[in-house]
Amino acid sequence: MFITKKHIARRTVLKAAGVKLALPFLEAMVPAATALAQTAAAPKMRAAFFYLPHGAIMYNTSHGPAMDKWTPSGSGAEFKLSPILSPLEPYKKYVNSFGNLENAATAGSVHTFTPATWLSATRPDTGGPRAHMSVTLDQVIAKFIGQETPLPSLELASETIVQTAAGGGGSYTTLSFRDAESPLPMEYNPRKVFLQLFGEGDTPQERAAIGRQTNSMLDLMLDRTKKLQGDLGPGDRAALDGYLESVREIERRTQKAGAHNLSGLKIPDAPLGELEDFAAQVKLMFDLLALAFQADLTRVATYIMVAEGTNRTYNHIGVPDAFHPVSHHANDLERINKLAKIQTWHVEKFAEFVKKMAETKDGEGTLLDHSIFMYGSNMSNSDLHNNYPEPNIIVGGGNGKVKLGGQHIVLPERTPIANLHLTLLQKAGLERDKFGDSTGTIAGV
Repeated sequence: MFITKKHIARRTVLKAAGVKLALPFLEAMVPAATALAQTAAAPKMRAAFFYLPHGAIMYNTSHGPAMDKWTPSGSGAEFKLSPILSPLEPYKKYVNSFGNLENAATAGSVHTFTPATWLSATRPDTGGPRAHMSVTLDQVIAKFIGQETPLPSLELASETIVQTAAGGGGSYTTLSFRDAESPLPMEYNPRKVFLQLFGEGDTPQERAAIGRQTNSMLDLMLDRTKKLQGDLGPGDRAALDGYLESVREIERRTQKAGAHNLSGLKIPDAPLGELEDFAAQVKLMFDLLALAFQADLTRVATYIMVAEGTNRTYNHIGVPDAFHPVSHHANDLERINKLAKIQTWHVEKFAEFVKKMAETKDGEGTLLDHSIFMYGSNMSNSDLHNNYPEPNIIVGGGNGKVKLGGQHIVLPERTPIANLHLTLLQKAGLERDKFGDSTGTIAGV
């Protein structure tokens, strides 16, 4: 228990010469004889979803279980990670793996709506004039835990998702839908992500100057538009109200961002744009997400680590072949081993992010203790484009809601992946009894 004898308000600011400076969390902000968990400074849940296309090398190639490179075994002290998941060894007590998951919503789609159905477990209506599916898991959680931060959610990718092999960048190549008809774009330009998180400007000094100017512009817009309302008819007033709501949302995010004290963070200068070095690009996106979670600028994120129809090569790990073509391995052992090497490399990058979360203090624990990360794919055997069994794990302590020790849970055959989604929703504090085609929750998580 975290207890202190003195108490000052969590929102205390220092004032001098007209300048206000928000304070970081201090022990004195916890009332005497009060557990940290009972205060406004209590750790907040983070949730993130990391997607890799083309499944994983499992037991369902023609080589059988002997070639399974993904599936862990055992539980607790006997828990053993697979070769692909081995980079997570230092954090295996935080790893929960699941066998026999299926997503019926993606059956037969090849690549065209495999990403979007991973977090929706709902087959989209592809016959209509515009996108129509359902809200995705990340956005359900964002509406619950993401409204106190400047960005309710963050949608990232390491490369463009506008690719011919995956539907030409159509509505269902994203991971995230805000509602049934609102797919959210995945941003792959790290400069745009940086500016979204920390504001316009390449340096701290530029960002501060632009921030002051932006605030004054918002004040001016609100003042002038409010004066117009009394002179407008009902139709124009409704249109103006919609505009004002947009301004208020910008103002809300600006105020939220301004209330965060980022002085303790080492924020680099803004990147120039997408990096030619793919390994550096992947790492930079992970680093930006780590900063966003540490600064509490967002609490929910999705990340496509490489796009569904990618022709990305992996020369930096000795695989000159493009990811998508090599995923059609035709049970050739050389191709299978190359594919496993690519999949392991992506887990290595994810493990580096997990390490940062484990080393970042957050109240009485770390960001890893207070997060739930889902990592995996919405495909099984990439050579067949099938969707059973799907390789998915969760990592993190979930703010004390997730069982620690490490385990591989063998579920009944063809358990809907939506059962995992529903379980995560409940771990995040949402009392729901249905999501997608779920039939229940997963016990023992």
